[in-house]
Amino acid sequence: MNESWVIPPEANAGFVCQMEDVLQLYTSVYDPDYPLVCFDESSKQLIAETRKPLPAEPGQPERFDYEYQRLGVSNLFMFFEPLTGWRHVEVTDQRTQIDYAQQMKYRVDERYPQAKKIKIVQDNLNTHMGASLYKAFIPAVARRILDKLEFHYTPKHGSWLNMAEIELSVLTRQCLDRRIPDKNLLKQEVAAWEEHRNQISCKADWQFTTIDARIKLKRLYPSISS
Repeated sequence: MNESWVIPPEANAGFVCQMEDVLQLYTSVYDPDYPLVCFDESSKQLIAETRKPLPAEPGQPERFDYEYQRLGVSNLFMFFEPLTGWRHVEVTDQRTQIDYAQQMKYRVDERYPQAKKIKIVQDNLNTHMGASLYKAFIPAVARRILDKLEFHYTPKHGSWLNMAEIELSVLTRQCLDRRIPDKNLLKQEVAAWEEHRNQISCKADWQFTTIDARIKLKRLYPSISS
């Protein structure tokens, strides 16, 4: 079986335009009036044991039976402030337009009520759009929320530019890389991980700049003849 990769297109002006937009944001200085928030989502398969695991012994790790029971899937919404080292993970049953809209409303009304504009970095998933707000709320409310949001999209095949994706990877490695049987336990585990990461203010050490992109990803830039 061949390994699959996400390969960006060659010489694509749209890709580099969105890439440089996001990279420029990552060089900004923190401003509470214009907070920068990376947003992404993932899922977690809920799995229960069918047999009691064997406890760990000297020289022998805890052992789990290869059989298990699937108990559905929970969705994870990740919000990450790379300039402050704050993150929040919301566990939901679904990832519909309504769920997305509720998350955006919470950012505006609860997390950043005093902000003049919230800069959201996100990918191009079909729910990640202003129309989702109009599907969830009356027009006046939808417009009020959208007026406080400034969307910045990572390019197609460029989700690696979203630092929330990096945080989701950390969450998976440190907390979710095991069998979790139900949503309540999942929420407890995620909340504990989140609290610890926020207490020690784990920020993203982003090193890749626009100058780096123009050198290392030169093939992605259209060739302009003089």
